[in-house]
Amino acid sequence: MSVAGVEHGAVVTGTRGADVPERIRQYREQYRRERVPGYYSGIFHLGFTSVASIAVVVFCIIRIHDVTALEWLTIPVTFLYANLAEYLGHRGPMHHPFGFLRLIYERHTLQHHRFFTDKAMQFDSSRDFHAVLFPPVLMVFFISAFALPVWLLLVWLFSANVAYLFVATAIAYFLNYELLHFGYHTAPDSWISRLPGMHVLRKLHSRHHDPALMQRYNFNITYPIGDLIFGTLFRRPDENAGAKDQGTP
Repeated sequence: MSVAGVEHGAVVTGTRGADVPERIRQYREQYRRERVPGYYSGIFHLGFTSVASIAVVVFCIIRIHDVTALEWLTIPVTFLYANLAEYLGHRGPMHHPFGFLRLIYERHTLQHHRFFTDKAMQFDSSRDFHAVLFPPVLMVFFISAFALPVWLLLVWLFSANVAYLFVATAIAYFLNYELLHFGYHTAPDSWISRLPGMHVLRKLHSRHHDPALMQRYNFNITYPIGDLIFGTLFRRPDENAGAKDQGTP
C-alpha cells in the first residue's frame, strides 16, 4: 500500500473502505481537472518541501556557535509563537475572507474543506497531495519575504545566534506542520497513521473537517496549544484517547 493509502488510479474509496460521498467525489474530479496540472508530481512536491526545509534548518544550525543559555530560549519562544501564529492564521484568514487574503480563504475553506471532510479524509493518490501541501512558490516566498527580514532584524536587536535559532525553529515547525497535516490525510491503516500520538492528532483534525464544527473548533493543525488557550478544543465526551483511530467520527 502506498503512503496515500491507495495506488494512483485505484478505485476511489474513503475510510474503512466506504465509498466517498458522491458530491465529494464529483468535487475531487473537478479539482483535479481544473487545478492540478498534468505535470504535477505529489512525490516531488512532498520531497521539495522536505528537502528545502531541512536544508535551511541545517544551514542555520551550522552557523551558530557558543550559544548562551538565554539564546537557547529562542527555540521554545519561537515554537510557541509559531503555534499561536498557526492557530490565529487558521482561525482567521483561512476560514474568513479578509481583503487581499481572500485567496487563502478560497484555497483552504472553499477547496481543501470540500476535497476532504470528516467522512472522506484520505488521499486517493499522490496527485491529491496538491490539495494539502502548500505550493512550493509560497515556501520560497515565506523564506525570502519573511524569514530573511526577521533574521536581519534579530541580528540587529539581539545576535546572529538568536537569528539563526529563530529561522531554524520556524522552518522546522513549518515542516512539522506540513508532514503532520499530510499524515492526517493518509489511509488510517498506513504506517504513518500508526505512529505514536498520530491517532490523537488525526482525530482532532478529523473533527475540524466536520462541516458543522470547522468554523468553531480545532484550529491547530499540529499541537492544540492555541485551542487550549482560547477554548476552541473539541473532543467528544465518549472518545477514548487510547483507542485506535479509524479515521472517522
